Amino acid sequence: MTAQPTSFSPLARLLHWLMAPLVVAMLFIGIGMVATLSSWHQVLLSIHRPLGIAILVLAVIRLIVRVTRRTPALPSDMPAWQRGLAHGSHWLFYALLLAMPLVGWSMLSAGGYPVQLAGSVYLPPIVPHDVHLYTFLRAAHTYLALLLFATFLMHLGAALFHGLIRRDGVFSSMTTGARAAGQD
Repeated sequence: MTAQPTSFSPLARLLHWLMAPLVVAMLFIGIGMVATLSSWHQVLLSIHRPLGIAILVLAVIRLIVRVTRRTPALPSDMPAWQRGLAHGSHWLFYALLLAMPLVGWSMLSAGGYPVQLAGSVYLPPIVPHDVHLYTFLRAAHTYLALLLFATFLMHLGAALFHGLIRRDGVFSSMTTGARAAGQD
């Protein structure tokens, strides 16, 4: 068995920092989309759909990397409830990063709207056209987006707590890959 790594793999770090701005952009584009009926609505919509599919593909790759590579241990002096919350929130993030684009794609399919990736490239519908299903999925997409935003804020707060207050190497294990000396 291999030793516990002291930082996340370079691939895991690359995927994390590639996806972070995409997810933040997606959240703000989504808010902008539902908050305007101006000419920007169609522009935001044309960005939102393919970006969601890109996030879905990256989330699948990221999940594969996560389950096939060991991750660094959290500091042993962290209370068990904090470690449990950290692990739970990461798995919630993965679930939301997979669910959000799938629910969005399903919602559009149920509404009879095509998912255009680029030019004449469209995704096939994944659920049948059904107005009631569309209504349910639209509400689900909204609530999942709010949960994703809340999870993101908690994740950001925890990262800043580890990087600025505890200075325990957790933050640096995902940024530079270096773990503070003496940290486990």
